[in-house]
Amino acid sequence: MLLDPRDWSLAQRMDSILPALPAALVQRVTAETHEAALELHTAGHDCAEGAAHELARARTELESELTDRGLRVAGAGTHPCAVWTETEVSRGARYRLVYESMRELARREPTFALHVHIGVGEGESAISLYNRLRTHLPMLLALSANSPFWQGRDTGLASARTPIFQAFPRVGIPRPFSSYQDYAAAVDLLLRCEAFPEPTFLWWDVRPQPRFGTVEVRVMDAQTNLAHTRGLAALVQTIAHLELEEGYHHEQLIQAVEILEENRFLAARDGMDALLIDPVSVRRVSARTLLAQLLDAARPHAQELGCEDALEVVGELARETGADRQRQLARTRSLPALVQFLSGQFTAPAHSRL
Repeated sequence: MLLDPRDWSLAQRMDSILPALPAALVQRVTAETHEAALELHTAGHDCAEGAAHELARARTELESELTDRGLRVAGAGTHPCAVWTETEVSRGARYRLVYESMRELARREPTFALHVHIGVGEGESAISLYNRLRTHLPMLLALSANSPFWQGRDTGLASARTPIFQAFPRVGIPRPFSSYQDYAAAVDLLLRCEAFPEPTFLWWDVRPQPRFGTVEVRVMDAQTNLAHTRGLAALVQTIAHLELEEGYHHEQLIQAVEILEENRFLAARDGMDALLIDPVSVRRVSARTLLAQLLDAARPHAQELGCEDALEVVGELARETGADRQRQLARTRSLPALVQFLSGQFTAPAHSRL
């Protein structure tokens, strides 16, 4: 989020800032639908550690450039005080098209997410991974929850970003596909009927990305601290390796769209305090218990990928998510002061803690 440090409100200036950034940084920064949002992205890496190193450099360079222009930047799922009446839509052609399609829904308060791409060798494996990653989305959302405040008040939710973004079409947990051809045929029908111009207008919580040869996980809130970003990226990669190599979740959960949707809501509401529905045992189970079981199964895969140490922060997030930490800080400071603190954490080292 782009910030004005005079009052720590959102700064609606991305369209004017982007052309002024150095060419090397522009390769890692893109505009978003809203003028107060920007996206930082990395190249492909073999492990989360490499991506975290690149992201650390990009965060540092971006903060330096923005500070020189009287601005700041921070990461979280929502800005705690933003209101829709102050929101401006970016002037780029893609975002004008989004506005024409979404009308005033596009002018809602901006939300900020963490997206992780997993490279997959061929289409059928990608669809198999996509189907299986769907079952992990509620847990990933619960762990990453980092948006308890909206329009200046506590929502009671761990991730207010989730229902706010739900106002857009083609979001949430999509259905499973039987094959790559099944996926391609479904998307092709929508494209031929001109429902939207290209597949990236499918804003699902997880989606195949044929252009990159990846499966993209999009369910998580943006993280304030780079250590949390690194840990969640390592977890997504480890889960993908576990599911592709040996499978983990039962087929019954893969097919249970209504259970996954309910668990998604519970995760957005309660974060890691959620009791998630297990259709196999037909009972509610603590998110922390389910995470402990998952990490036990995934540990050998993390060791093979060389990211076991990055997963240490996942245990910390299980005990205290970003949403928990924001609420704790807000007890002793104003919401603008909370935003100032979040901004101060933007370039904290990947091995430090929020």
